[in-house]
Amino acid sequence: MNNFFDKFKLNAEKEELQTVITNIDNGVVFRGTNLWVLILAIFVASLGLNVNSPAVIIGAMLISPLMGPIMGIGLGMGINDVGLLRKAIYNYLVATGVALTTSTVFFLLSPLSDAHSEILARTAPNIYDVLIALFGGLAGILATSSKQKGNVIPGVAIATALMPPLCTAGYGLATLQFNFFFGAFYLFIINTVFIALATFVIVRLLHFPTRHLQNKRAETVAHRIIWGVVMITLLPSIYFGYDMVKQNQFSKDANRFINNEAHFTNDYLLSKKIDAKANSITLVFGGQEINPADIEQLKNRLKNYGIEKSSLEIKQGFAYLTENTQNNEQLTQLTSALDIKDKNEKLLQARIDSISHGRQLSSQVYAELKAQYPSLKNAILQPSILFGDSASSKDTYLVLLSLSKNLPVLDKAKIEKWLQVRLNQKNIQLIFQQ
Repeated sequence: MNNFFDKFKLNAEKEELQTVITNIDNGVVFRGTNLWVLILAIFVASLGLNVNSPAVIIGAMLISPLMGPIMGIGLGMGINDVGLLRKAIYNYLVATGVALTTSTVFFLLSPLSDAHSEILARTAPNIYDVLIALFGGLAGILATSSKQKGNVIPGVAIATALMPPLCTAGYGLATLQFNFFFGAFYLFIINTVFIALATFVIVRLLHFPTRHLQNKRAETVAHRIIWGVVMITLLPSIYFGYDMVKQNQFSKDANRFINNEAHFTNDYLLSKKIDAKANSITLVFGGQEINPADIEQLKNRLKNYGIEKSSLEIKQGFAYLTENTQNNEQLTQLTSALDIKDKNEKLLQARIDSISHGRQLSSQVYAELKAQYPSLKNAILQPSILFGDSASSKDTYLVLLSLSKNLPVLDKAKIEKWLQVRLNQKNIQLIFQQ
């Protein structure tokens, strides 16, 4: 059992603590190469957000040197090195200011201004982002304190995502969408605070050489400030996380309700809109008008899915599409489809009417012929197409008369001329059968 727990010990792989402190201290300062790398990384990340490319954004996170001053803040707090703490905070503020300015200028100049999914994903931070920053920060400082660093630091840079929130905040400033700015900048603050906190905790656990302040009360106040900043950063994220879980649950319940209950005879669901923030459901149906009593019954079933406090709006026909200009294309497509359907129905009805008229005409012609020639037993009268050897064709009328006795030639010629007039068809294929 002891051998098993020995696997979790860090002492064997721990780097010289003074070496770790020196490495972090060296990565804190932003000047020269570090500063230009930061600017270029901001441009790369902004381009990735602008064209909605996750691969480009990941590349920018790997380039970014922003982790340096943040870990410096955590280390400075952990070992009570006021000089390092001040230097780290100063460089952190410089880096943040440069990054915000660079991204704002980029988005002011960029011809693309749409907020793609990669931008929207960084405007509503919550408790899960806190956990990502905390665990990522723990992995980062542990790797930095170890001789076997491996690929942990690049992984932490990707997981904690310091660059995209800053670029999104710049997008919010450039487009004057301050809800984007505040949401993204809050995510950046979350990452900063909890990476620094993770560094502080590990530094204390690994017993880095600590400088004790001469004023014991000042040290106590410093710790209170640290935990105060942590709580101020944490509490809103808990609320946003709870709100996100609630919205997700509402969307699931609303979809179950729609799939199980939103069915009406002779109607079909054109579209659905679930607004989890407003707790509202909008359903658009096509087909026959829905009875108000049926709509009320549907609303009463909301309680079976735990969403009885939500609002349910039923819209029918083109009402919803015409009042929403964003759905003009959908309205045009639906109108075109209905026009085609109407034309097809008219063509089909015309064909049915033609067949019906042909049957009536044939029946009438037979009755008239029977009155003139009692020897007529039965007849076939059918519009046809006459094909010839020249590959040409022409419309004709096939008439086959079955007689009980043979008719004189003059009567046959008379019948053919009468049929041409009666059927309004010059081409008559008349066949007599006895």
